[in-house]
Amino acid sequence: MTASASVTVPVPALPSGVDSAWLPPEVFRPLGSRRTLILGTGPLVDTVHGEVADACARFGGDVVRDARAQGAPYDLVLELGRQSEEEDGLGDEGFALVRAEGVTRVTAAGQAGLLYGLFHLVRLGEAAFEGERARETHRPALALRMLDHWDNVAVHPVMGQVERGYSGGSLFWRDGLARGSRDELERVRCYGRLLAASGINAVTVNNVNVHETEAHLLTDRIGEVAAIADALRPYGIRTHLSVSFAAPVVLGGLPTADPLDAAVADWWAETTGRVYAAIPDFGGYVVKADSEGQPGPFTYGRSHADGANMLAAALAPYGATVHWRAFVYNHRQDWRDRSVDRARAAYDHFAPLDGQFAPNAVLQVKHGPMDFQTREPVSPVIGALPNTRLAVEIQATQEYTGQQKHVCWLGPMWSDALRFRRGGEDGPSVGDLVRGGGLAAVSSAGDDPFWTGHPLAQANLYAVGRLAWQPDADPRAILHEWIELSFAPEETADPARLRSGLRAVLDGSWRTYEKYTAPLGIGFMVQPGHHYGPSVDGYEYSPWGTYHFADRDGVGVDRSQATGTGYAGQYAKPWAETYESPETCPDELLLFFHHVPYGHVLHSGETVIQHIYDTHFEGVEEVEEARQVWAGLADLVDAARHTRVAERYEEQLRSAREWRDHINTYFFRKSGVPDARGRRIY
Repeated sequence: MTASASVTVPVPALPSGVDSAWLPPEVFRPLGSRRTLILGTGPLVDTVHGEVADACARFGGDVVRDARAQGAPYDLVLELGRQSEEEDGLGDEGFALVRAEGVTRVTAAGQAGLLYGLFHLVRLGEAAFEGERARETHRPALALRMLDHWDNVAVHPVMGQVERGYSGGSLFWRDGLARGSRDELERVRCYGRLLAASGINAVTVNNVNVHETEAHLLTDRIGEVAAIADALRPYGIRTHLSVSFAAPVVLGGLPTADPLDAAVADWWAETTGRVYAAIPDFGGYVVKADSEGQPGPFTYGRSHADGANMLAAALAPYGATVHWRAFVYNHRQDWRDRSVDRARAAYDHFAPLDGQFAPNAVLQVKHGPMDFQTREPVSPVIGALPNTRLAVEIQATQEYTGQQKHVCWLGPMWSDALRFRRGGEDGPSVGDLVRGGGLAAVSSAGDDPFWTGHPLAQANLYAVGRLAWQPDADPRAILHEWIELSFAPEETADPARLRSGLRAVLDGSWRTYEKYTAPLGIGFMVQPGHHYGPSVDGYEYSPWGTYHFADRDGVGVDRSQATGTGYAGQYAKPWAETYESPETCPDELLLFFHHVPYGHVLHSGETVIQHIYDTHFEGVEEVEEARQVWAGLADLVDAARHTRVAERYEEQLRSAREWRDHINTYFFRKSGVPDARGRRIY
């Protein structure tokens, strides 16, 4: 193997016993068995060279990094800086791919583009080196593709190490400090590698609920953040921080955090300057303000635009962005007052502020109006602020979708949201509307040996990056990619059976989960606090605004304009009209928008009550079938991974039965209507 004097960045080594996720060495065989020329310089080119060199060392190929060697015969050329009129518009992250006369060539104008081009070749496998391939270009649709870690530096007495974390402790923090040993930082680098291979380019390393310990990351503990940033940087991942709006008071000793106070603005400007002195490529801030007890501009009679713009001004000299979360609502509402609707809150707060946010302020909006439920309509905020940069926020950690104890492949749900067209078929999709802001996902990763606790939940983490790169991508194609990259089917004795089995247990799993949990767009029928397992009335008489209003006559929330909260009117036509009437509202969202009798007939022809019974029995049956399919793959999947999934299936089946019996019994007792099929209901 030959190399020039340029730096070679070694591929990070995983600690013993840690799953390789979607980059096992076998998937690099098509690259590593060939002769490759790499042209260009820079830290990310060094990373590309390290990846190819490692693959060649494993599989017998050769890599050259020397412009003088261009005349030799090569199977693959990876070239930085080759510009032509055709390549204009690729930007720093795009790349072009062509295969002609036996040579596969990837060219990019930016270093990140060359890195993404390399991982695209890994996804293509042998197909990248077969036949002829006309020139094709690839560029991300969304410039920012971010994972938000809800990690606490110090273990919180209620939230633990990771709020809503189901994969062990934090990848970044241990015992109140940044992980600092060589092995720990290597695993952080491995994490950056996984993310880059799926298209992610940014990470926030601490919880949006910023407690006092985490607040100090901004100032006297910024060196710890810099160490994490150093570990992620070789794979093009920019580091962000969640910050407290009250930081000038908590950290700076000022008497106020008023965003229009000059001393407050000066404090943020000076503090941000010190952040960039420590981390020159720092990405920016994420802020949760005036939400669920977090401080914000309302304290001072200011607007969210005032608060966001003050931070945006501090970041502007560095070309960075503040991500201002739109998750703002009254979490102390009176359950007796049906005029108050949590679903309305984000639109009511932020739509009047359109056009008032700074150019480098991004409003980060949850994809649904409530809180990452199994089924919600797309938030009406997305599309209602045409003069404001928006990012859509999704949740990879499965807070309300089985907490990584249940198989629940969320790619189809996110795809539906990103393809939704607020203005009808001719209007822009959600993916189009957030091009200026990006996509952010709450991370599902932790220090568990399988990264996501449940090995099959890795598919969700992978899908975040792929859908952020291409929001209109086919989720089934993404699932196929993940299967090919994670299990290397061709390395098994029966690749067709392995592929078929994995698709069978994953492809419909979101709808299976929906069947045995909350029906027809209801939500929050979960145990309060930890949100795992059924509790139909767990939040029904609480201040959180999460109600279903089931009574003896019917169930659902009236959000119509005519007789309800008016939420349906926050949508543009045709959706405002579609959601307004039970006769036109889609079945899967009926109870989100309407209170209807148990005998109401759905478009499917079933009554609401019979639908509830049928789907809950079906959901359990589908889990049982999936468990059997997984058991049948034991000879094709490594023992540790197979055992972990099998154990989780036992818990999923137990929980699904509990959901079925709680929900069916509850609604039988409310309605008095028996199951038409005579099955046992308690």
